[in-house]
Amino acid sequence: MIVKSNNAQKRSFLGVDFVVLSHGPESMVTKMLYKKEDNPPLHKHPNEQSGYVISGRYRIIFGDNNQEIGPGDSYSIPRDTEHRIEIIEPGEVLDFFSPPRKDYL
Repeated sequence: MIVKSNNAQKRSFLGVDFVVLSHGPESMVTKMLYKKEDNPPLHKHPNEQSGYVISGRYRIIFGDNNQEIGPGDSYSIPRDTEHRIEIIEPGEVLDFFSPPRKDYL
């Protein structure tokens, strides 16, 4: 699958804007567009989630992890693990899900 930037699907979930960049049967790539006022709740899903911080500063909380992350940092959250992200400075994060999140399509 090839998705040109003007064809990427813009979405919003729990008040957070994001773009579905591409997805296939086994994986999905999204670009999260975090705003200062975003406040995603503690949640979990049956998808493994890995991310890469493009810009902004965040506090990511899951398992024994509670750390501030910023540009160039990355993370991986196992499936069915409660987690949340706090926005310290707005920015963009690439998130990768496997399998794809059906609630994002």
